[in-house]
Amino acid sequence: MLAMKTSLKFIAAGAALVALSGYCRAQVHYTDGGSPWNQTVETGPDKDVPGWFYNCGITGIRVELIKDVPTSLFVRYVFPRSPAFGKIKEGDFIIGAGGKLFETPHQNGYGMEVFGAEGPILDFAKALREAQSTQGAGKLEVSVFRKEKSKSFKLNVGTKRGEFFEENVRDEMLEELLDSLVSLQGKDGSWGIPSFDTFAALALMSSDKKSHKSAMLKNVKFHAKNTSKQDESSLINWRYMAAAIVLSEYYLRSEEKWVLKELQQIYEFLIDSQYVSKKQINPKSKESHPSSYPQNDMDSYGGWGHNPGFEGYGPIAMLTAQGALAFSLMSLCGIEVNPERHMAAYDFLERASGKNFYVWYADESAGDENWADMGRTGATAIAFAMSPFEGHIGKADMYAKIIGQHPESFPDTHASPIMGMALGALGAYCHKQSFNALIEANHWWFTMAQCTDGSFYYQPNRDNAGYGYTSRAHVSAVVAFILSLSSDSLALTRLPERNAVSTE
Repeated sequence: MLAMKTSLKFIAAGAALVALSGYCRAQVHYTDGGSPWNQTVETGPDKDVPGWFYNCGITGIRVELIKDVPTSLFVRYVFPRSPAFGKIKEGDFIIGAGGKLFETPHQNGYGMEVFGAEGPILDFAKALREAQSTQGAGKLEVSVFRKEKSKSFKLNVGTKRGEFFEENVRDEMLEELLDSLVSLQGKDGSWGIPSFDTFAALALMSSDKKSHKSAMLKNVKFHAKNTSKQDESSLINWRYMAAAIVLSEYYLRSEEKWVLKELQQIYEFLIDSQYVSKKQINPKSKESHPSSYPQNDMDSYGGWGHNPGFEGYGPIAMLTAQGALAFSLMSLCGIEVNPERHMAAYDFLERASGKNFYVWYADESAGDENWADMGRTGATAIAFAMSPFEGHIGKADMYAKIIGQHPESFPDTHASPIMGMALGALGAYCHKQSFNALIEANHWWFTMAQCTDGSFYYQPNRDNAGYGYTSRAHVSAVVAFILSLSSDSLALTRLPERNAVSTE
């Protein structure tokens, strides 16, 4: 610790000069209690890492952001047999990459002014991406401060995986990620929680490989077995939304009649769990969440919350968008969907939208021109793109566009960042230019999140939620899902109505 304090003095002196140059606004997003850095996982490839740190791509380096030295990355772990092993050491301060010293302090917070990865994280990612290109010849120069001296090392990072969305690279990576998902699937066909059981299954639908099709079918049967007309489980609507989307997509590709019976049961559950009457309100909600309690008959009308009816925070946009989408998909399968109930969900989402088409938490806009994390907006975009109602497809275009206009919050969304990333990307895909803008602006995240073994890592985020459960499986599922979008293997991506959405 004394050595670290001494090093801090030397590096902080340079950081002070940078701060005087006008970068005083930068912030580091962590708490006084040590979160997220003090969180660990007990299983998987990251169990030996002593905290939840930033992954530095395939180099094998994990780093912490230190508030007092905002123009460097503090090395906390280096994976054995990685490109950095034996060169970069724990306790080093990375002060530059690609032959350039870091100059911009960390910007790693939550809000319009500080979204994004400006600073050493972004600069390292850019240098790594360049090194992985043909021009970079697979060599990354990393500069460190160690024992009061500066040193530079050349890391062999290769040129195999630099551009994730180039067709050849994308297809090879996708197959490897799908193989990984097969190996991580539970015996019951699940990957553990609803968001995994949505995006892992949808990603697997892009492949005709026998093992991938088998794993996908196992998950479909898991959903069928664990859904019914009535269910009193907790946080239940998340699971039924996942089941509705996955089973609908499976039926639309297979036309297996047994799926229709299961979808009918799921529909009947969702129609009963949608909030449409004050009789559905849990009386405890008035005491536990007085600010969320409905003020009138239309407040929260048509939405879904964590559980049926109204309790706690009540219906929220993230689940309501999935409900509107689920009804559209089930309707395509031949399930008779109540049009008034379906439209009520869309009305909820429109009340939740600002004039700029950003979607807020519940059914009231908190600002017409403000914006934050885009998961809800992405879910709303795809819900409108799939809508059977006249005029909705054009609105999908507008929801998608704001994602492309403000792509900075992509990896840092409320509650479930991983779900938010998947739905944000899917929503942006409604408008191809917006999707391209989203991906290019966040290429740094894909570069930094990829690990030496090809899996993807859950980077620290706003809510610091879910890391202890799994550090890689759910992120790899969502990356696989995003990579699979261009295969047009889903009704979500290939319907003529979707293709008709403007790309101007």
